[in-house]
Amino acid sequence: MTTKELRDFLFRGLMFEAEASNFQSAGIQVGADQSDVEEKLLAAALSPFNVSLRNQALEMARLYAVLFCFENSVRDFIRDTLSEKDGLDRIEKLPPKIKSHAESRCETAIQDSWLEGENTDLLGFVDFGHLAQIIINKWEYFPILPSQHWLKQRMDEMEKVQNFIAHNRMLLPSEFQRLYMYIGDWNRVVGL
Repeated sequence: MTTKELRDFLFRGLMFEAEASNFQSAGIQVGADQSDVEEKLLAAALSPFNVSLRNQALEMARLYAVLFCFENSVRDFIRDTLSEKDGLDRIEKLPPKIKSHAESRCETAIQDSWLEGENTDLLGFVDFGHLAQIIINKWEYFPILPSQHWLKQRMDEMEKVQNFIAHNRMLLPSEFQRLYMYIGDWNRVVGL
């Protein structure tokens, strides 16, 4: 194979990858479906445990995914609103205790070099419970929310759920439903 043929082959491969990701983001399947493989890997990882425990784990995994999306959508909502109202120095205008706590957690993450997750966005280091405090502190920026009580009640309840999930405790079905209801309320209010 000549250098030109090799270069052309590699270039076509790169072009295909770029186009394939556009198709995939539009919901068109390109390449092998990985869902069967993922299901089999999950089943193999869970197989040593009893069926009841596996079922509970799968229920909690779904709840974790919903809570993950919710928490990060609240962060995005805060980030977008503060960027619009406070501009680029939005982080400097956070409540001092919350900003200091987030900076400390960020520094720890940077020092723990084995953790390679996102560590540049300070708002990502704000505790779940502090998100409501940021909104309440800048209440005039968030007129779309019904009341501070409404916000605080839901966020406090969801923080408790987050703590249960973090410590691998199972929730009752009514608690699942309450969480889904609160997230549905939030999504309706902010227009998701």
